[in-house]
Amino acid sequence: MGAAKMSARRRAVPWLVLGLWVVLLVVVSPFASKLADVQRDRAVDYLPASADSTQVAKIQERLPGGEATEMVVVYHRDGGLTAADKATAAAQIARIADAHTLTAEPRGIPSKDGTTVMYPVASTEPGSDDKARDRLVKDVRDIAKDKDGLGVDVGGEAALGTDAGEVYDSLGGPLLYTTIAVVAVLLIVIYRSPLLWLVPLVVAVMSEFLARAVAYGLNQGFGTSVTGQSGGIMTILVFGAGTDYALLLVSRYREELRRAERPYDAMAAALKGCGPAVVASSGTVAAGLLCLLAADLNSSRGMGPLGTVGVLVALAAMMTLLPAVLVLLGRRVFWPLVPRYGSTPKVRRSLFAAMGSSAGRRPLTVLAGGAVLLGALALGVLNLPGSLKQEDSFTTKPDAVAAMGTLAKAYPERGTQPVTVITPAGRADATLATVRGTQGVDSAQKGRTGDGWTEISVTAKDAPESAAETATIKALRAELDGSYVGGPSAEQLDLKDTNSRDRMIVVPIVLVSVLLILIALLRSLVAPLILVVAVVAVWAAALGIGGLVFGPVFGFEGTDPGLGLLSFVFLVALGVDYGIFLMHRMREESLAGAEPATAALTALRTTGGVIASAGLVLAATFAVLTNMPLVQLVELGFVIAVGVLLDTFLVRTYLVTSAAVALRRTVWWPGALSRAPEPPVPTERRPELV
Repeated sequence: MGAAKMSARRRAVPWLVLGLWVVLLVVVSPFASKLADVQRDRAVDYLPASADSTQVAKIQERLPGGEATEMVVVYHRDGGLTAADKATAAAQIARIADAHTLTAEPRGIPSKDGTTVMYPVASTEPGSDDKARDRLVKDVRDIAKDKDGLGVDVGGEAALGTDAGEVYDSLGGPLLYTTIAVVAVLLIVIYRSPLLWLVPLVVAVMSEFLARAVAYGLNQGFGTSVTGQSGGIMTILVFGAGTDYALLLVSRYREELRRAERPYDAMAAALKGCGPAVVASSGTVAAGLLCLLAADLNSSRGMGPLGTVGVLVALAAMMTLLPAVLVLLGRRVFWPLVPRYGSTPKVRRSLFAAMGSSAGRRPLTVLAGGAVLLGALALGVLNLPGSLKQEDSFTTKPDAVAAMGTLAKAYPERGTQPVTVITPAGRADATLATVRGTQGVDSAQKGRTGDGWTEISVTAKDAPESAAETATIKALRAELDGSYVGGPSAEQLDLKDTNSRDRMIVVPIVLVSVLLILIALLRSLVAPLILVVAVVAVWAAALGIGGLVFGPVFGFEGTDPGLGLLSFVFLVALGVDYGIFLMHRMREESLAGAEPATAALTALRTTGGVIASAGLVLAATFAVLTNMPLVQLVELGFVIAVGVLLDTFLVRTYLVTSAAVALRRTVWWPGALSRAPEPPVPTERRPELV
């Protein structure tokens, strides 16, 4: 009777887990679809609250009419504007003024060469509502159209924000579908089964759906910032990390099916065997990502919780839902390579056995060669292009960027987008005089006044985001005590400065946190130090490779200021993730009595194939970002994908293994394992895990 009850319970558990997941997904479904509604991608949404640019935007919202939406309508003809062109431009601008409430009557500013005239247009109609802003920009573009060879572009901060918003809104579908397709192809190749690949993929899709609902809950409950970038990264992590955990579990489950008669017992043994390492590794990744909460930049600080949600939801799904589905499907899910009870896997010499042997014969030589190679690659960092400008942020240039290019050529002698100064109303006249006397300022005039503040619009003498204009903004901030200096160029300057500050704060926190977690997990000081040094070297080399290709190959004009910090956090967290799998197996072999070199090589041989597959999947998912239309996503995806491949096939395979072989039991110092006597005879080599 007891055995019958136990058997019934075993049959019921998988169905219960599956039912709970179905109910959970039904409950959260209304919230998952709302994540896109709370996504914000304006520059001030990325900036910290303390930045001058953010203060300017907030105070502008309280001025009469709310925050000003600023555009510039650009009319251009290569051979020079005709009288008819000027009349057409004036008529279209008049229609815009009649259709909308503008802060001032637009006045045309002709270029010296006579080819271009620009009309600054500002309205308070949309306020801070992005959708209302987009409608206004669209309406202005509908009115201001090309006519008889006269070129018309609508640019400026509002138009650029609209174009960027359209790009971010378009990421969700293509990013998700491309990621699913890439993961599906890799799983089919890895599993060589017509059915097995579909199981983890479906579970990953369900995980992504749940992660979106949890992310929406964080936004509503704690005000967590949600941007197009952080949402895309969360999707990548759900599929990348989730598929990695599935690969490790399925590999161990296949092994246990040869030893256990019932799939339920085999899965229980598989979860007991690989579960602790998977949970520990995912916890380390989550801890590394949560260090981004120390960042001052809103976008980076929000990416920490969203990335953590992606990893932990993927972990929960792969450790509960995936096992339940696999048990319900039974052995037949592995067809045609079904692991029969009592059978033994085919023993063959694997690639990783050969690689491990070469590392084991000359460990110091391999270490030195690898260090030289990584160091040489890291020198490519010196070739990274400068900070990315707004107009260079798109792989295909939208209308707003075309307008900025036209303005830069037609007005080389002056700025073409305003710098905004917000000053206490009682000091407005004195501030205006100081602004006009500041070197680099071409003109300045007072705008709206309200709530104790006055708005001053400043035109710089130099091109937007140039070194000279940046110097002008810094000079204004130095001269104007108690006032705030904002606007598009100031926002980019604040983004760059905040990213620099965040690197100084977050990088040490990540390193210390990850190191402490590894020390606790591996009960050693030397092994964690090896892993941390290895992943830092991978990051530097991957960034260096980026420096060698971003400008010369991809043609990028700049590097995103946040690339260094974000790539560091992801590569350190994810690289240590794989290191835990390898070191955990190495420690397991050593505890079983294996001689140190044998333990290291056996760990590589038995886990190398699975880790390589996981690395390929993770690299491929991040590589999906290189197909996106935003330069910062392409750069981030490229660096992380290259770093994961370097970590998987060079550092993890050769350098970490070589270091373990060379250090022998010292690798576990000062733990008890470092003091254990070494057996005189190596243990028997284990067959490779498929």
